[in-house]
Amino acid sequence: MSNHILSVLVTNRPGVLTRVSGLFARRGYNIESLTVSPTDDPDESRMTIGLTVDSDPALEQIVKQLNKLIEVHKIVELEPNAVARELLLIKVRSDVENRSKILDTVGLFRGKAVDVSLESVTVEVTGGRDKLEALVSMLEPFGIIELVQSGQVALNRGAAALSSTPSRRPR
Repeated sequence: MSNHILSVLVTNRPGVLTRVSGLFARRGYNIESLTVSPTDDPDESRMTIGLTVDSDPALEQIVKQLNKLIEVHKIVELEPNAVARELLLIKVRSDVENRSKILDTVGLFRGKAVDVSLESVTVEVTGGRDKLEALVSMLEPFGIIELVQSGQVALNRGAAALSSTPSRRPR
């Protein structure tokens, strides 16, 4: 089994996500991570799909099937060294005695507190999956109340881009 990240440029309109995810379901492939958002072109969206497949021919089959969808404009398998990040929001039990320990631990992972109450601290951390899993294991002894994690967003390193058009947004 090997992990792969597909970056898929699609038409930005209702129903496209359903068609793409349905294709994976019909073929019996599990999507490990899925993030979708509009690009700098409001008519296009980028899907970042993390998946695990058992062979390269299986991945080729997925790409071929995706290419058959009329809403799919371009598919790129991101390189193993691509920049990939996820967002983790985690609410941890805290009191006056352990709050500083929690915040010190979060600081080691370059996270920050986004909400503090008498009974809990909510923190935000971004990074790779391994980093986020390590933080969760460090915070478990304090008592995790609630946790939510985004899907991956990823880009290849260097100048290569999924879209051949330059950004239309002023920066």
